[in-house]
Formats: sequence, C-alpha cells, structure tokens
Amino acid sequence: MKEQIPNSYILSQFENPNNPITHLEKTGIEILNDLRSIHCFVAGIGTGGTISGVGKVLKNANHNIKVIGVEPAESPFITEGRKGPHKIQGIGAGFVPMNYNPNVVDEVLTVKSDDAIDTAKMICKNEGLLVGISSGAALKIAIDLAKKDEYAGKNIVVLLPDTGERYLSTELFD
Repeated sequence: MKEQIPNSYILSQFENPNNPITHLEKTGIEILNDLRSIHCFVAGIGTGGTISGVGKVLKNANHNIKVIGVEPAESPFITEGRKGPHKIQGIGAGFVPMNYNPNVVDEVLTVKSDDAIDTAKMICKNEGLLVGISSGAALKIAIDLAKKDEYAGKNIVVLLPDTGERYLSTELFD
C-alpha cells in the first residue's frame, strides 16, 4: 500500500521502535509517579510495545516488580507457539511481535475469550467503566492474581488499553 500512495508512511506499531520507547518514557514514568508501591504489572500482549516499555521502566525502578503478560487461551502463541481464532481484539496476533521484549516479562498467562468478555461486562456494570475485551482479559488475570496469597495486600497495576465503544454492537453488550 505504501508503494501505491506517494508520500505515505506506515506506522507499523508491531515493529516501530518508538512504540516501546514511548511507553518507557511516558506510560511507565506516569505509573511510577502516580503509584510508588507497585508489586505487579499486568498487560495484554498486542504489539508488545506497552508491556515491553512499561515493564522495562518498572523493572529498572524495582527489579522485584512482577510483569505479567496476557494472551488468549485460544491462541497462546507466546507460551505455546500455537495460534487460533479468538474473540479478544488487540492481543493474540498469532506471532511474536518485534516490539515484544521477553526479558522484562516474568510470566505470560492465558485467558479464555468468554472470561475476558464477562470481565469487561462486569467492570462496566459494577464500576461504570466502558472498556473493551482486551481490557477485560487483563483485568481477569489481575483479579485472579489478587486472589492469591502471594499478592495479598499488594498493589497490582493493570493496564486497560481499549474502550468499549467499538464493541457496542457485539456480544460484549448483548
């Protein structure tokens, strides 16, 4: 497409090194400034930029912070090398993105599409946050972690990357 449109530029968020750099310099710093005591950071693995950039700055601040990635159970490419159809737009691309840095991620957990949808519905109903399905996926993992003894009384930061507006005509709001 770039070859067909003169003076065009493709941002290529999966490969553009400015993606993780922006999250390292902006998102991660904002999280550190807002919440000094962080024990765990949870984010979906889409382009890899957010988890890699934020994860790096958090680990630089405190190497004990756990960085947890999230991918669809139906397409666990990062954990199992297997891709498949799923309902969680924005994560689970079926390949390892160039911007994904596994050295800053402590663990990658999977979530079922239906659980991600149910969690997005729950947060909308209970908290009034209109989030999308990938946000529901990350939040489901964060909730599950919060129930574990090792995270009792600890701060878990979860990134909710998408809005629910684009899903108003989908099963998310049936």
